[in-house]
Amino acid sequence: MSDQTLPKAPDKSLSPETPSAGLTRRRLLGTAGATGLVVGAAGGAVGYAAAPTPATPLSSIGSGRAMFHVKHQPGITQGLQARGHLVAFDLAAGAGRKEAVALLRRWSETARRLMAGEPAAQDDTDVARDAGPSSLTITFGFGHSFFARTGLENQRPVALDPLPDFSSDQLDKNRSDGDLWVQIGADDALVAFHALRAIQKDAGSAAKVRWQMNGFNRTPGATVHPMTARNLMGQMDGTRNPKPTEADFDKRIFVPESGSNDPAWMANGSYAVVRRIRMLLDDWEQLSVKAQEQVIGRRKSDGAPLSGGTETAEMDLEKTDAHGDLVVPINAHARITRPDQNGGAAMLRRPFSYHDGIDADGVPDAGLLFVCWQADPLRGFVTVQRKLDRGDALSKYIRHESSGLFAVPGGAAQGEYVGQRLLEG
Repeated sequence: MSDQTLPKAPDKSLSPETPSAGLTRRRLLGTAGATGLVVGAAGGAVGYAAAPTPATPLSSIGSGRAMFHVKHQPGITQGLQARGHLVAFDLAAGAGRKEAVALLRRWSETARRLMAGEPAAQDDTDVARDAGPSSLTITFGFGHSFFARTGLENQRPVALDPLPDFSSDQLDKNRSDGDLWVQIGADDALVAFHALRAIQKDAGSAAKVRWQMNGFNRTPGATVHPMTARNLMGQMDGTRNPKPTEADFDKRIFVPESGSNDPAWMANGSYAVVRRIRMLLDDWEQLSVKAQEQVIGRRKSDGAPLSGGTETAEMDLEKTDAHGDLVVPINAHARITRPDQNGGAAMLRRPFSYHDGIDADGVPDAGLLFVCWQADPLRGFVTVQRKLDRGDALSKYIRHESSGLFAVPGGAAQGEYVGQRLLEG
């Protein structure tokens, strides 16, 4: 819901780690059917091919692959994915550091296999059989309570202190926080669900699900050319996200390897703030398009600032109309969330939309699974949210219903599992 844009994901199918030969069954599409049914374009004639069509390589969506063994965990800088699952676990009663080590080993191996388009090592459900990796990413994080449960309180980062209360909060504690957090994203719904089920099964007796949420985004390739995503309010969402090409990107988003107040195990990691934000769509949709644009500060049609130009044009905060009124209202969401209005505070937003049905009164339970990444949540999310609390025009149309803050360590090196430097350091 902020005035920022996500970087376009690189073509993972061209990665040097992507196999170039010996494609597995998950890397190939099946034929169109043994009959080889053909429909003529001109007259609608139907006939049969002389022989079955040979198997062909996966489409670009299915063949996309993200790497598991990388500097930063996958699922942070990749572009938006069509399907997502967020799930938090609590360690089981009596489980501690030993059980956490075994669990993270299992989870890391499963993530590595599934992200490569391979089946789970044991008892694979075959849900993703025949599908390619579909840009699957699986990301792991630790909540504030994890450190006490594992006897690692002295390794808990100060940045993981609980978030303050905000005026728009109506939080459900049962759907907030958690010892462990997993983010799953993919460009295919079955691939994403397959990963969710595998992660849940791997938890075994060591951990139980605390809460779980499902999200979605526009499927890559659904637009004529790559565009900033739209949320369920119809607004372009993420126009001014920091980009990896910017000189200070890493400084804002990732914990440095040295010179930081964070513990050493957080090097190259990041902090994820997770919020389930209900959109009051019935109220929002009663507004005219012009009124909606005044709330956001941008044109709904193309995301351009109300001060003029294209989507990426610099917003003129001082421009006035013929009556002397600010063109971009003082309480417009896009104005308030700008880094230059918040002491340079920035976060990498990577959300999913959600829809959890319609209640008895016909009101949709829908909105945004807000996920943002930053090197310091106090300087990133908290700074901006406090500013929004003081007068954001959008606040009357949204409600924060759950919340979590998680420390997400750097990526696992070859031969490592995620969190090993914490749990065995």
